[in-house]
Amino acid sequence: MSALPSKPSVLSRLAVAPPDGAAARPLRLNDSWWTVAAAALLACMALSACAWISLHLHADPALRTAALFVHLASLVLGFGAVLAADYLALLWLSGRCTLRETIESTARLHTPIWTGLVGLVASGALLHPDLGSALTRTKLILVLVLTLNGLQAGLLNRRMAHPAAPVTARLLTWGAATTLVSQVCWWGAVAIGFTNSRH
Repeated sequence: MSALPSKPSVLSRLAVAPPDGAAARPLRLNDSWWTVAAAALLACMALSACAWISLHLHADPALRTAALFVHLASLVLGFGAVLAADYLALLWLSGRCTLRETIESTARLHTPIWTGLVGLVASGALLHPDLGSALTRTKLILVLVLTLNGLQAGLLNRRMAHPAAPVTARLLTWGAATTLVSQVCWWGAVAIGFTNSRH
């Protein structure tokens, strides 16, 4: 057996340096802007792949009907969770719950929000959207902005949830801007989807 230390594994190199006396943990999505940027790049590639699939895959009527059902169910799940998160923020603004309660409850809604968004994108690829339409391209841009906004929102939530960190005016402004972008993108995408469905 060699006396030289073995080369560290990839996972150990990606582990976050722990504070004194704590065990190392794997790198997580919301650890830094670098991890969020990497996830954003992967999200852009995934959305591009879905757009490519929508151009080359023509679903039969039964698959299209199933995709439409998944699309609508995903809209209810994702957008409903977003509206619930915004309602929690309104409860905090009206003094009916604490900021800590709002942050913790909002964090639990990230899973249904992301599940709904992924379901919308995946099922939308099977609905053969008209990518030549300016409205459809605008909707795709809104979905991309929504995805990127959601990724950075996870980092915001992690920073606001840190028990030792004070919630500053900068963080609150960041949260308000994140909420505004989210609402504009969700409502815009819903409005365009409704308009396209009538043609």
